[in-house]
Amino acid sequence: MGFVFLLLSSTEGWSAEPDKDQLCLLGTEHSHSAVLGKCSDAYETGNYETALRDWESLAKEGNSSAQFNLGQIYLRGQGVPKDYKTAGKWYTLAAEQGDAGAQSNLGLMYDNGEGVPENDKTAVKWFTLAAEQGFVFAQFNLGAMYAEGNGVIQDYVRAHMWWNIAASQGDNVATKNKDIVAKEMTPSQLEKTQELARECVRKKYKGC
Repeated sequence: MGFVFLLLSSTEGWSAEPDKDQLCLLGTEHSHSAVLGKCSDAYETGNYETALRDWESLAKEGNSSAQFNLGQIYLRGQGVPKDYKTAGKWYTLAAEQGDAGAQSNLGLMYDNGEGVPENDKTAVKWFTLAAEQGFVFAQFNLGAMYAEGNGVIQDYVRAHMWWNIAASQGDNVATKNKDIVAKEMTPSQLEKTQELARECVRKKYKGC
C-alpha cells in the first residue's frame, strides 16, 4: 500500500535548542538529554570519553537521563565501539523509569532485533508507553505497527488514529501515510478513527 515505516531514533528530527524536556542541541549529532539540568559541553564538542565518564557514574546511580545518553553513545559508537546490546541495556534502565525517548528507541531495537531479541509485541509495548507520553516518533511507529499487523492485529482504524495524532504534532510522513490508509477504509471507519483520535487527545494519549 505504499506505507513508509519510519524507524527513527528519538534524537532524530529535533530542533537546535533545548525545550521544556531539557533536550540539548536537538537535531544534531550531539543531541542528548540534559543531566541534572545541564547540557554536556564535553559531548557537544565531541569529547565523548569525558561525557561517557561523567554520565556513567550518574547512570549507575539511577539517573534516567544519563542512562538514555549512554544508550545514545553506544548506539552511535561515539568514543566507544558501536554496541547495540549495551545500548539496549541502558535504554531499558531508562525506559523502566519512564523515559519516553528510551522507550521509543527500545521499541525500535525490539522491532529490528538489534541488541535484543526481535519481538514485535515487545516493540509495541514500548512504543505504546512512549506514545502515551505524547512522543511523536513512537506514535508514528505505533501507527505503522497497526498498519502492517506487526505485534498486533492489523487495524487500519488504529493506524490512521495514531498517524493522525502524529500528524497533528507536525509529522509530515504521518500525514502522507494516513491519507494512504484512508483510501482503504470505509466512510464509517473514517468517521470512527476521527472520533478515536479526538478522544485520545482528550485523554492525553492514555488508554488509546
